[in-house]
Amino acid sequence: MSAGANAAIVAAAVAAAQELIRQEEEEMTPYSEKDLAEGWEFKIMRASTAAFRKPEQLRAVLEEEKKGGWVLVEKFDDSRIRLKRPIGAKSMERDFADGYDPYRTVVGLSADKRAIIALGAGGLVLIAFLMFLFVLVGAH
Repeated sequence: MSAGANAAIVAAAVAAAQELIRQEEEEMTPYSEKDLAEGWEFKIMRASTAAFRKPEQLRAVLEEEKKGGWVLVEKFDDSRIRLKRPIGAKSMERDFADGYDPYRTVVGLSADKRAIIALGAGGLVLIAFLMFLFVLVGAH
């Protein structure tokens, strides 16, 4: 099987897993008419690691999100939390001045960035192995 075919299979598997997670989150987050009528907006924050397992890490994220008026609704698991804020708390351009993004939904590295790093590291290992073979064959 070619590298391109392998990459396509991996990409399809990742897309399917992401769709399952999206469906699960929709089922876990039913918004009542009251929630919507009272003028709340919601977001789910995701981490590609178990970033919310440690209470101090969760507190740090919630403290930063407080800048945008976000409060914790629930913790789904160690890598997903749901937040809400009044619609009137929408951020102004000045809120982005200190680097805080009230619309972020990813904590830490995104899955895409982690994949790129893993592929890069794998490429470096392959290059090192090929150099080792070249030196080994050249020594004989």
